[in-house]
Amino acid sequence: MMNINHGNNALPKYPRIGVVLSSGGGRGVYAHTGFLMALEALKLPITALAGCSAGALVGGIVASGTSLPDWVDALSKVQRKEFWKPSFLPGLLWRMLLHKGRGITGVSDTKWAIEFCRKNLSVESFEECQFPFYALAINLDSGEKIIFSEGELAPRIMASAAIPVVYQPVKIDGEYFCDGAVVDFAPTDAICCLHNLDVVIVHHVSQRFDKNKSIDHAVVEPWTLLKIMDRLLYRNRPWYLSDEGASSQRISSQRCPCGCGAIIIVIEPELPELTWPMTKGGNRVLREAQQQTTNLLTPFQDSLQTDPRGMFPKIVKACDDSDSV
Repeated sequence: MMNINHGNNALPKYPRIGVVLSSGGGRGVYAHTGFLMALEALKLPITALAGCSAGALVGGIVASGTSLPDWVDALSKVQRKEFWKPSFLPGLLWRMLLHKGRGITGVSDTKWAIEFCRKNLSVESFEECQFPFYALAINLDSGEKIIFSEGELAPRIMASAAIPVVYQPVKIDGEYFCDGAVVDFAPTDAICCLHNLDVVIVHHVSQRFDKNKSIDHAVVEPWTLLKIMDRLLYRNRPWYLSDEGASSQRISSQRCPCGCGAIIIVIEPELPELTWPMTKGGNRVLREAQQQTTNLLTPFQDSLQTDPRGMFPKIVKACDDSDSV
């Protein structure tokens, strides 16, 4: 499912900037949009992009050629019914009781969400994207991590974003797929060593939980089941994040562990909470992500535009300085 050849997309010679957008639910959709708006304003071009779940949705739409202003306008008008329609409750309960839950794979069909994707995409396939784009999902038949890079965009984007229980799995070529966050938050390996990148900027907006904190608070909040699922999914922090105790660190930097020489910059913003289905308050999240990204990247904007590999010590120092402020 992974094909790194995008022959119709000539990669810029320099600088080569990769972007990875993490999972993050509805809040992540708004946050990643704000992040990309900041990159555009800072004149940091994208060479390749990979996304998981919310990151796949936003990344795919932008990679397809849809302008950020058009996408922001669509987000400002979106209604829950455009992407999530729960099954009729009495019918769902009847099937649960009569058929012992047989055939129930999720609260909502994904066809509306897939259509929402199609409506906002400017092209139909991965091969037509403005730059190489990859979407992470999990194959429910094999249990394997899958990185989509070819074929029709809309169903594969939704496969990456099909949260278990909330959505039914997406069937593609006879196999079932769901949210890639089950296996990985941000698919850095999809692009890091494949496009001769100088720097990879990871925008991580997945939940952060204190392992020592009681789960009692979840049972008194809306959508308790989702809170419990989030806690299970996001319990372990990915390799690219700072230490568990560094809760105030919003930017960090390191060399790619694969040995390709690329610099990995991770931005983990502090964002307002949103409650599912997350259509209200999204603009605040978008603006917060945009502003924080601008503040964090501006100190070494020139380095990213000229010689990001050669300026690694400066970037590390800038990250350390911003963390100490």
